[in-house]
Amino acid sequence: MEQTNRPTVIRTVDALREALAPTRRAGQRIGLVPTMGALHQGHRSLMDRARAECDLVVVSIFVNPRQFDRASDLQAYPRTEEADLQLVADAGADLVFAPATEEVYPAGFGAEVRLRGPLVETLEGAHRGSGHFHGVTTVVSKLFNMCRPDVAYFGRKDAQQALVIAQLVRDLDFGIRIETCPTIRDPDGLALSSRNSRLSPSERQRALTIKQSLDVAAELVAGGTTDPETIIAAATQVLSGVSLEYFALVDPQTLEPVSSIDRPVLAAIAAEVGEVRLIDNLTLLP
Repeated sequence: MEQTNRPTVIRTVDALREALAPTRRAGQRIGLVPTMGALHQGHRSLMDRARAECDLVVVSIFVNPRQFDRASDLQAYPRTEEADLQLVADAGADLVFAPATEEVYPAGFGAEVRLRGPLVETLEGAHRGSGHFHGVTTVVSKLFNMCRPDVAYFGRKDAQQALVIAQLVRDLDFGIRIETCPTIRDPDGLALSSRNSRLSPSERQRALTIKQSLDVAAELVAGGTTDPETIIAAATQVLSGVSLEYFALVDPQTLEPVSSIDRPVLAAIAAEVGEVRLIDNLTLLP
């Protein structure tokens, strides 16, 4: 266990379990905020929610190599531990679990946790490959077993991931409550993401059209347009300087495409801006 003037930083599973044992014996609530670091105010909102609801808050920081479909993306992913620890301290979280890759995936590690079905095969699963969500479900299962929290907090910006994790918890009887918290945006509308730091000023301006496309879709649905193809065509028309991967209108729970907008739907988008891949989503209300 490593003690600094910031939060207590723990590097091993044994030390984490030892640190959590008194809280668990006391029957108090443990909250977990899983992250890959490069923390921002979106992560801070998850910590604030956990702090309000739990007796002890753990923030995990681990860049999971198994959920990256491109080695270049893994290599470029920002790593800012010192700044991360300051943000965690400001949020009042109690522990940071920041293991090395070898601690999570020791030599000879051969397990993998997989889900099947539309939740992992559509949208991100279709464009990033099935291995992406296999990597997510494997590492989240490990973090849940390492920490054994009562509640875990995730952001709605990764709406598909949140649905996948909720099913994971149900299917494997983890007994953990999953809280999905609202997307946090900059004043100009860009959803906060650790990848935003890699955008140049001109790329960031182009990235704003991602949220603008979602807003167009929301306006059309609110105005009574019910045809998905019409909405998608109009929404993607406003994109500028980005390479669109998908813009989809899907059921918010199953992620299956909708044929008509007669109930709330999820608009989900993925696009590359320069070398940076961004995702966003918005619930559309007729």
